[in-house]
Amino acid sequence: MIYSFEKLKAWQEARNLAKDIYMLINKFPKVEQFALCDQMRRAAISIPSNIAEGNARTSSKERIHFLEFAY
Repeated sequence: MIYSFEKLKAWQEARNLAKDIYMLINKFPKVEQFALCDQMRRAAISIPSNIAEGNARTSSKERIHFLEFAY
């Protein structure tokens, strides 16, 4: 099943960015694995998640609110 937000170019690019960040983080020193890397992971996942969440909302105002978070 494909959801409508998965067709959005912004969501696709955000998902690719998240994948790239996860791959990049694997190259970081172990010292950074818990602080900086954790923050980068959460930020990267936040973008496509907020796009998807906004798309699921029924009102335009709510949809825009989540898209602003993603931005």
